[in-house]
Amino acid sequence: MSGPGHEPRPMGNQIRKRVGVVLFQLGGPDSREAVEPFLYNLFCDPDIIPLGTMGIALRKPLAWWIAHRRSRSVAQHYERIGGHSPIRALTERQARALETSLSTAVEPHVTVAMRYWHPATPEAVAEIGRTPIDELVLLPLYPHYSFATTRSSLKQWRRYYKPGSPAPPVHVIEKFYDHPLYIDALVQKISLCFRQFERPGNVHLVFSAHGLPLSLVEKGDPYPQHVAATVELVRQRGGWSNPWTLCYQSRVGRRKWLEPSLHGTIEKLAQGGVQQMLVIPISFVTEHIETLFEINIEAREEAEKLGIKTFRMMPAIGDSPLFIAGLKDLVLHAAGVENRTAMPAR
Repeated sequence: MSGPGHEPRPMGNQIRKRVGVVLFQLGGPDSREAVEPFLYNLFCDPDIIPLGTMGIALRKPLAWWIAHRRSRSVAQHYERIGGHSPIRALTERQARALETSLSTAVEPHVTVAMRYWHPATPEAVAEIGRTPIDELVLLPLYPHYSFATTRSSLKQWRRYYKPGSPAPPVHVIEKFYDHPLYIDALVQKISLCFRQFERPGNVHLVFSAHGLPLSLVEKGDPYPQHVAATVELVRQRGGWSNPWTLCYQSRVGRRKWLEPSLHGTIEKLAQGGVQQMLVIPISFVTEHIETLFEINIEAREEAEKLGIKTFRMMPAIGDSPLFIAGLKDLVLHAAGVENRTAMPAR
């Protein structure tokens, strides 16, 4: 990276590292007009639709066709949650909370890189390039590693990030599905949701993760194992005896995806006489269309039609103090800075 050197800055009698942090997310359209180009960017990603070397020439035309065909219905879904995705504002809120938390230990600069919309990866690269830093930490906000999310975002970063000399050391956090503070943040949210039920012990817990094509799993994607591990840790930490189900949502196209589906799960549970249901978006750290529309509107309407009396959705952990403390711990550990405050006593 060109520009100022990378010597740590003194503060009082202490040497404080200047730590740059990039938070990665998928992004979402910020207006109705942005829906189709957002979808085009999504379906252009070879980690989303792998076509092989023979399909390179088809990628852009196919992405345009899918985006154009789906844009009207997807735009209608966004209209039902306010006309746009809230993910940028919510991720920026996480970034500012993390920056404030990190400032007790280092001189932080936290920026956001969205994979398919703004602020796009090149914008984040440019911002980091203007910032004097001693260490750079790349932190995808996907708790569970997947080729379609974590790997795709990091590959995009490497396409654009070409630092000069001297370049700061770069540290990558690929996953945090089992971090104790992430688990605690989920348990806290679930516990608060139990207060909304008359008989919390009878509530069926539906852990819903974003789906994934089986073709990626067959190639070694560890995502389903990571999700299952998070569910088990959350249940152990919560100490609940409630019945539970792990399912997947957001399937696109005709390929086989991870099962069971969220809709199939709701139908099966309703047929089995379940009356109270709490859907826990286990792989989402902010609200966006998958939670606000697919779960809180579409799945809720389906549950009500099938006779489920009480349907609730756990809010995403967002800028929960526990979650932000977990991200702080991850960043400081990656940057080689001791963190004496993040881990709670057990």
